[in-house]
Amino acid sequence: MKRFKVLLSAVLFLTGFAAFAQERIPLLDKALGHRVSFDYSYRLSLKGADMYEVTSGKMVVEDNCFNLTGLGLSMLSDGKTRWTVDNEAKEVLVEEVDEDDVITNPALIISSYKGFGDNLKVNSSSSDSIDLTLRLDEKSSARFVLKHIVFSDPSGEKKDFTLDVKSLGSDYVVTDLR
Repeated sequence: MKRFKVLLSAVLFLTGFAAFAQERIPLLDKALGHRVSFDYSYRLSLKGADMYEVTSGKMVVEDNCFNLTGLGLSMLSDGKTRWTVDNEAKEVLVEEVDEDDVITNPALIISSYKGFGDNLKVNSSSSDSIDLTLRLDEKSSARFVLKHIVFSDPSGEKKDFTLDVKSLGSDYVVTDLR
């Protein structure tokens, strides 16, 4: 369950970084209307404490759907339902997603990054990567590095963003909170 909390934290921060910049970020603007795949890493830092957390993984986003992996977990969402799968623990958590809530739907990264104002700093950017730092408050910040960003035509299919829990073995515990 700790891995789930850390991955959810990564999702929240990934969604958070995208919702805070006033200036245009051409690489993120380009993502609209495409399927976007990338490797990500983020580092949460707390000032005054020698504490930080680093997480990395892969993410695919299309419209309001996403498929995210990291810390041995997978999160899939078709924009209405989110499945969090821990294959090692053989647990699945199924939840509803608020389509307008960037906190529960990281696919909104693409369309919502402009709301963070001066709290978002672009450290560097190229044609297929971006390095961002988001100031969360006076004591904490998160750094996001998205690499190997690939834009492709949207498939329009949601099969890459859904999970048929019946396809899992009977040894999986499924908690459905919908």
